[in-house]
Amino acid sequence: MIGNDIVDLALARKESNWQRKGFQDKIFTPKEQLLISNSDNPEIMIWNLWSRKEAAYKIYNRQTHLRAFIPKQLECFDIKTANGIIYGKVICYDEVYFTKTIITSDYIETAAVINADDFDRIKVIKPSSDIIKNNGIPNYFDPETKIYKPISKSHHGRFERIISFHDICVSKN
Repeated sequence: MIGNDIVDLALARKESNWQRKGFQDKIFTPKEQLLISNSDNPEIMIWNLWSRKEAAYKIYNRQTHLRAFIPKQLECFDIKTANGIIYGKVICYDEVYFTKTIITSDYIETAAVINADDFDRIKVIKPSSDIIKNNGIPNYFDPETKIYKPISKSHHGRFERIISFHDICVSKN
C-alpha cells in the first residue's frame, strides 16, 4: 500500500497560522512538539511532520476504510537524513508506516509505504482521466496493461503528485 502528501509552502504560509495558540496541541504529540521546538526551522518541521502524517493516514484509510481526523494518533519517529532525503516512521495505533520526505524551497513531499523496500518501486503518474475512485479510494486504469493500479494522489496549491508502484494491480471490483 502507498500514501503521499505534498505541501505548497507558500500557500501554507498564507493560509495557516501554525503559531496560533492550541494549533500544535491539536495536531502533534508532545514528542513531536519537542522536535518542532528544537528544530532550526520550526515552520518546516511543522509541515514535514504534517506531510508524514497525511501520507501515512492515506494508507491507514485504505486499510481500514475509516475516515477520521486523528492526527495525534499518527506519531512520527526515527527521522534520519541521507543524501538530502528524510526517512522516518509513522505509527498509527499498532501499524508502522515508513516515510520518505523531500523538502525544497517550494514544497514538502512525502511518500509512505508499509515495507521500506517499496520505496524503490514508486513511480510518479501523470494526471489522467483514467483515475477512478472505489469507495473513495483512487485507482488508475493502466491502458497498456488493462489493469487497475492503486495510487495515492495529493494536491496543494501549485503542486499535485500522483504515485503508484511499478508492478501492483487490483481487480476492477
